[in-house]
Amino acid sequence: MDGDFDYLIKFLCIGNSGVGKTSFLNQFTNGTFDTRFYSTVGIDFAVKKLIYKIHGQNRRLCLQIWDTAGQERFRSLTTAYYRESMGFIVMFDLTDEQSFLDIRYWLEQLRLYAYCDNPDIILCGNKSDLPLERVVSEEDADGTAARYGLPYFETSAATGSNVSASIEMLVDLVIKKMESTSEQAILDSRSSKKRILSKTDGQENSKCFC
Repeated sequence: MDGDFDYLIKFLCIGNSGVGKTSFLNQFTNGTFDTRFYSTVGIDFAVKKLIYKIHGQNRRLCLQIWDTAGQERFRSLTTAYYRESMGFIVMFDLTDEQSFLDIRYWLEQLRLYAYCDNPDIILCGNKSDLPLERVVSEEDADGTAARYGLPYFETSAATGSNVSASIEMLVDLVIKKMESTSEQAILDSRSSKKRILSKTDGQENSKCFC
């Protein structure tokens, strides 16, 4: 991968096997959809470059989105990637109730292994293009998202519906956190300098009165 970018941002896509994580990422990065099912072994990743305004200036972002295996036998291999990721996509299948019920498990994994206690997360209910096979209602999905305080998108890797919109939302959340962290660091630095100057001024004043 070349270094023609200003920021490298890593996302991790997690969820049960078969929910459509790989197809989702292929649709986002290449605009393609393969009807054949390929089970991810371990972990893989896709890359896409974007232009994004940060602190009022256009910056080149390189999004590196990791696609994890949902099968239980691979889960211990993928936990190391949780700490390296800045944002997370928790995905379930609207046609598979178990994948919806397992949202709690995946959020618990994030609580245990993510880089911080309050990482940026979006929830995606995939396969919205299959209304006749749907078993998870929009009301139930919205309720779960609200309970965990997560932005929720109903997506389709087949048609591309809400695929870009969901990723863009996650980028927005991560960039806002980066900006606020940067601004806080500047404020802390200025505050520290003021304390140093104040201490120095006091020392100089004491010398004057000796």
